Formats: sequence, C-alpha cells, structure tokens
Amino acid sequence: MWDPERYARALDLAARSHGDQRDPGNGFPYVVHLTKVAAEVMRVASVDLNMDLAVTCAVLHDIVEDAGVTVAQLEAEFGAEVAAGVAALTKDERLPKEARMADSLRRLQAQPREVQLVKLADRITNLEYPPHYWTAAKRRAYLEEAGRIHEALGEAHSGLAARLIERMRRYEAWVGEGA
Repeated sequence: MWDPERYARALDLAARSHGDQRDPGNGFPYVVHLTKVAAEVMRVASVDLNMDLAVTCAVLHDIVEDAGVTVAQLEAEFGAEVAAGVAALTKDERLPKEARMADSLRRLQAQPREVQLVKLADRITNLEYPPHYWTAAKRRAYLEEAGRIHEALGEAHSGLAARLIERMRRYEAWVGEGA
C-alpha cells in the first residue's frame, strides 16, 4: 500500500516548489502533470510493489530537475530510497543534452522497478498532444526517445509498457503536424 499522509506531504512540497510553473503542452499548473503520473502508477498497484516508493517518487520526479529542491533535502524529508529514485529520474544537466536521457535510463535500470515505473508513467502522461510550438522534428525525436524508454524499462511492468506503446501509436499521428 501507499501512505496517503506521505503522498500529501510530497504533493504539498511539489506544489510549493513548482509554484507557478505550467505544463508546456496544456498550460495547466504543473502539479496536474505530477498527479497524472502518480495516477498512472496507482493504476498498476499490486502487493508485490512498494507503492509508497512508487507514488512518492511519481509526485516528486521533477522536483530536483525543475524546481531547485536538492537530493539532500529529499533524503531528509522522505528517506534515502526516495531521494535515490528521484535522483535517477533527474537528467544530469552537466552532460551534453543528447547524452542526458541515456544516462538517466542507465541509472534507472539500477533502481528498484517501482522507480522505473515512474519513468514509464511520466512518458505515458507526456505523450498527450504535444506543445503547438514543437516542430515535426522535435515531435519525432520525442517519440523516438519514448521508444528508448520502453526498450530500457519496459520489463519493469508489462501493463505500463503496453500502455506506453499505445500512447506512442497515438502520438505518431501528431508527429507530422509540427509548427
């Protein structure tokens, strides 16, 4: 199971930290994206998964990369396992842009499968209609990156892997509609 109080603490921290940040695809407050990712993770809840780890990482998955919270702060508030999971979900800005996702996927493969589920759920959620200002090339690259995520992490959960493939097929129709 997952702890609703811990979820609320994580959501409060995420909402405060992300502040007025908006989802670039739909303009909604960013916290909507975080709750959608958590909902995707909750859809696959089972007794053999540490859902508390998965749900907490889902809500906090972008907080280091996009909101300036440190891994040390996460560890103090939510423990080493959550901090390590969020760190693996965070792209290393010191690397060249083209190497960041591959590096993150390598680090995610060393994490418990509950953390890997978060990356699958994140990309499922992000494969809604792309931002209107993305070019066809950007949309194609994003779709190809989704394929690399599926290849690297798909074995973590067959249901989420299948859902990602379904979203990729739907997204394919939007690739040629770029700005």
